[in-house]
Amino acid sequence: MSIVRLSDSMINQIAAGEVVERPASVVKELVENAIDAGASRIDIVTAEGGKRLIRISDNGCGMARGDLELAVERHCTSKLTDDLLDIRTLGFRGEALPSICSVSQLSILSRAKDEPHAWQITVDNGAVQPARPGALSAGTVIEVRDLFSRVPARLKFLKSDRAETNAITETIKRVALAFPGIHFTLGGSDRSTLDWPAGTLRDRVRQILGREFLDNAMEVEAEREGILLGGLAGLPTFNRGNALNQYFFVNGRPVRDKQLLGAVRGAYSDFLPRDRHPLLALFLTLLPQEVDVNVHPAKADVRFRDAALVRGLLVGSLKRAILDAGHRASSEGGTGMAAAFRPGFSGRQTSAFEPGSYQAPFTDSPAGQEAPVSQTAANGFGETTHSYQPEIGNVSQPSGNAATAVSEPAEEMLRHPLGAARAQLHKNYIIAQTERGLVIVDQHAAHERIVYEALKKGLKEGLPSQMLLIPEIVDLPEEDVVRLAEAAEELATLGLHVEQFGPGAVAVRETPALLGEIDAQALVHDLADELAEWGSAQGLRDRLEHVAATMACHGSVRSGRLLKPDEMNALLRQMEVTPNSGQCNHGRPTWVELDLKDIERLFGR
Repeated sequence: MSIVRLSDSMINQIAAGEVVERPASVVKELVENAIDAGASRIDIVTAEGGKRLIRISDNGCGMARGDLELAVERHCTSKLTDDLLDIRTLGFRGEALPSICSVSQLSILSRAKDEPHAWQITVDNGAVQPARPGALSAGTVIEVRDLFSRVPARLKFLKSDRAETNAITETIKRVALAFPGIHFTLGGSDRSTLDWPAGTLRDRVRQILGREFLDNAMEVEAEREGILLGGLAGLPTFNRGNALNQYFFVNGRPVRDKQLLGAVRGAYSDFLPRDRHPLLALFLTLLPQEVDVNVHPAKADVRFRDAALVRGLLVGSLKRAILDAGHRASSEGGTGMAAAFRPGFSGRQTSAFEPGSYQAPFTDSPAGQEAPVSQTAANGFGETTHSYQPEIGNVSQPSGNAATAVSEPAEEMLRHPLGAARAQLHKNYIIAQTERGLVIVDQHAAHERIVYEALKKGLKEGLPSQMLLIPEIVDLPEEDVVRLAEAAEELATLGLHVEQFGPGAVAVRETPALLGEIDAQALVHDLADELAEWGSAQGLRDRLEHVAATMACHGSVRSGRLLKPDEMNALLRQMEVTPNSGQCNHGRPTWVELDLKDIERLFGR
């Protein structure tokens, strides 16, 4: 078969298959063009999920006739310098408009600021009409009609009008978060109108993610080797069942990158199960030469020159923010508790204490004697010392298992952030009185976190290992052997001792005792792959922390165990000095608070 030259129409349709996946892709490209044109207001109108109509109006710099005619030709752009790595605009490839033109009816009406009138050009599925004069005060109006109407094979793969409408909304949310100084409106016959005036980043976050997110968000701000990270991340207890409310921006560009999503999962792995996801809006700023945005025509994926550095910055900063948040728990807990008492009630929880605001001793009891608190410690993790194991005493109980009464504590205990224990409900929930209201604590979830943090401390200080009777020899490519040899010291702190065994193998002499009997071959292969991709052995640490979390769950105070007054107060005091005690290892809150004012409202006082 002889080689033939493709027609321009066929070339454009092939390009459109990469750039124009669905109506939301068209909206994204056109809105980004408006932003690059310096617009301070962008109005978007759609019909039938964007399949029948997409109209983008902006007050940007506009285009003269010559620019307008070039704009619909392939590989024509005003945004690219000679250095393809120095990308400082959202668009740069010169493919979006011609690709859209090849699969729709497109009309552009634009007026440059120094032009006496506007110019208009139309393209019908690739057929360009001559430019003609038009009427427009300033800026640009682009209309895209009947998308894919002449490409039925593409049209049948689109989803319902509602699904496509929602996809467009999600696209605009991401762009609007990246540019809070621009006024966005989104309307049309297929939706209710959204109006997001220009303002600060917090204003835009409130508009898109809601006030509740702001109430339950942690500020993130960090810098490492010239890479800046900023934004807001939700408390672990403020989570959702999907990752749709995770927004990432790299140099102002909204991206949907697997590396960043994976880093977030790693940062929250101590606090959330895999089927729960935090809410966040994070902004990375770095030199354009340090990131490749030219990976795919859609420009949603990026590649970092030093991916391990970016991952480390993201994971470390998020973990630090969670640690600094101290004992804060989601305000949904207090609001939900109040709503449960009185339908329709909408109250806002005020955090009982802020990070670093309080340091309590581990022992505190009503009579001044030492409370029965033990330090959970790892002794080789094969044999652990006693974790918090209170004795079950004969405590008076009014009826059934509803509540266990607690004697009146010293008044100074009310000044503790989590107050003084007053009762135990259903053998699992501690009721504590504070100066400002009451707190309900899940005893198992709270102690699970306490035990887990103690085990994690053991991880940081170095883990014991178990020696193999016969060293395990693992055959590997030479480059993997070199990487493992270079990381041997780090691996040893995790209890894994390896050494080079010739040019194409490593010998495993000791494995982490915490993991018990393991497949050393599989572990080493996984680590070699991870070192090749990330340059660190994070996977082994994640596995060890998962085991620690499992041990913490099984070694904690169980639900259904009666606690003595001193034991309940001791648990409260331990929570106050334990990092991340606002949530258990599974992302559930360990305590909720009801303010005294809210309690009085429940009774109409």
